[in-house]
Amino acid sequence: MNDSFLNLPFFEGHHRQLFHELDAWSSKNIASSSHADVDATCQHLVRLLGQDGWLKSTVSGKQFGGNFDTIDTRTICLSREILAYHEGLADFSFAMQGLGSGAISIAGSSAQKSNYLPDVVSGKKIAAFALSEPHAGSDVAAMQCQATEQADYAVIDGEKTWISNGGIANFYVVFAREPKSIGTKGISAWIVDSNTPGLEITERIHVIAPHPLARLKFNQCKVPLSQRIGLGGEGFKIAMRTLDVFRTSVAAAALGFAKRAFDEALTHAKQRQMFGQHLADFQITQAKLAKMATSIDSAALLIYRAAWLRDQGKVITKEAAMAKLIATEEAQLVIDQALQMFGGLGVVSGHVVEKLYRDIRALRIYEGASEVQQLIIARELLKNPTQ
Repeated sequence: MNDSFLNLPFFEGHHRQLFHELDAWSSKNIASSSHADVDATCQHLVRLLGQDGWLKSTVSGKQFGGNFDTIDTRTICLSREILAYHEGLADFSFAMQGLGSGAISIAGSSAQKSNYLPDVVSGKKIAAFALSEPHAGSDVAAMQCQATEQADYAVIDGEKTWISNGGIANFYVVFAREPKSIGTKGISAWIVDSNTPGLEITERIHVIAPHPLARLKFNQCKVPLSQRIGLGGEGFKIAMRTLDVFRTSVAAAALGFAKRAFDEALTHAKQRQMFGQHLADFQITQAKLAKMATSIDSAALLIYRAAWLRDQGKVITKEAAMAKLIATEEAQLVIDQALQMFGGLGVVSGHVVEKLYRDIRALRIYEGASEVQQLIIARELLKNPTQ
């Protein structure tokens, strides 16, 4: 991977060391992961990432196995970019350990952190983040899943869908509202172990870039009050804080996909002979390569600006939305152009750019679709037009 951007002032020495070490490790360990059994592959990748220490950056608190006292956004982004460059499922497995346990890192009690985070870091437990519902995706206020509190436990009823790691997770961070509450008020976050009675996997969802994805049903699912993360009614705030950490990293994954597609296209263009010259000798090819490279650099600057700002303690609502919007949309275009350069080879099942073409599409939707990012950016500009 090209490492010239590491000279930018966004990075510190440990970020540069991480880049080179994880890139070398990925080349050796995950470049040829099998997709024959996606569940088994992801379980293997989580264990592999855990045993070799790469999941330490997904949680906060050195006493719980983390690398840092707080999650370092640049480390998360660099890790996702590198892993995505080499293997989409490795990026997915890494990211979901962070997103799935993020609410615990951010707002969990010491007991909750002790019970879950060390096993997340080691890869012994697989985490999942259960927010979306059949009628509540980006519109969290439309959530219908309910948690009715009793003496020392809560009863959860309802459905969640599009849940990554659904079916293989050892625990789910589930967001549910108090009965009769409206809007985003009254939503709380709960840790629900996968073997809890009343929790059922009702559907495994198959998508164009295969990964574990499921619909969950909660039927009189009893969860101890000690499993609530934070105070009652803080769930929406906890969910948004968790997404703020990882939304920028979605952009970083898109960047990794785009960089791999560009490198494949550049190598192919210099080697492919056509009409007595190489594909790279045609001006139209050169124009495409120039646009692809510019899109990649533009995305990288937005991503690492947002990550750096968050690591300085700044609120990055607008910056994270800009990074995700541009990185995912431009990565789709870069990969499409790379596929076009390969011609018929580009649409052969299993070819690198064909896999990237399927991998990138979902990133323009999850953790806030591109249209939602546009609304967020506009809202922030209207609130404070001088920023």
